[in-house]
Amino acid sequence: MSAIPSPDEGLTAAQLAAKYGLAVSGARPSLAEYVRQLWGRRHFILAFSQAKLTAQYSQAKLGQLWQVATPLLNAGVYYFIFGVILHASRGLSQDVYIPFLVTGVFVFTFTQSSVMSGVRAISGNLGLVRALHFPRASLPISFSLQQLQQLLFSMIVMFVVAIGFGSYPGPGWLLIVPVLLLQFLFNTGLALIVARMGAKTPDLAQLMPFILRTWMYTSGVMFSINKMMEGRSEIAVRLLQVNPAAVYMDLMRYALIDGYGASNLPPHVWAIALFWAVAAFAGGFVYFWKAEERYGRG
Repeated sequence: MSAIPSPDEGLTAAQLAAKYGLAVSGARPSLAEYVRQLWGRRHFILAFSQAKLTAQYSQAKLGQLWQVATPLLNAGVYYFIFGVILHASRGLSQDVYIPFLVTGVFVFTFTQSSVMSGVRAISGNLGLVRALHFPRASLPISFSLQQLQQLLFSMIVMFVVAIGFGSYPGPGWLLIVPVLLLQFLFNTGLALIVARMGAKTPDLAQLMPFILRTWMYTSGVMFSINKMMEGRSEIAVRLLQVNPAAVYMDLMRYALIDGYGASNLPPHVWAIALFWAVAAFAGGFVYFWKAEERYGRG
């Protein structure tokens, strides 16, 4: 007697999977489904960012005070070198230059830290990536959120410095909220981009500090681009001014410092800030999502 033929005989692997409702493990979901999954993990993203923030300085005696002390010490060093020795405060009074410098350092540090955290988001958490199934974009987004929380804590110092040099709270300070939101979107987009690049090339984490340092020195953190570039080509001035790091720093200075007027901002600055935020976030999100099934493998 011959054996009864299997009902699955002759079916391809794809047909068998379709018949029994099987799916590829770790396959990349559609973009809409990916967004839905991320929203479902929103509590994890927030809790993970808060845990990372708490653990960041847990071994230091001053603990969370280093969140403020580190950028403040950097501002002090930059003031001594650029303000006192090199006179980079050209065209700005001391009452404006010191809050100008402190604001620039704190705001640029927000972007810098988001990028540095993002570049290690996947490569530095391979154990978590390989052990659990979750949308991998949760990690770089969580690290950007961690840096936002750190900046919000540090802004107490920015407010004290601004008030100490004669810039008192007013309606203009309300502009801080949209500036922070736009910069957060921009930083998150960058974090997603470098997270994918860093997952494939871990050595990028060693190169990134040099890239960020060059970016800082061309963004007007320690000097006013308008004043420093007087007499130079208008095109060169505008190119430096529309640099996204410079845009968000100058908008924050404009909102916070009474003596820093609109003449220091490029034309259509809010449109430029919105463009950088949307382009970086949307482009970074799609770029990261396209490699979703490859993270933690190989």
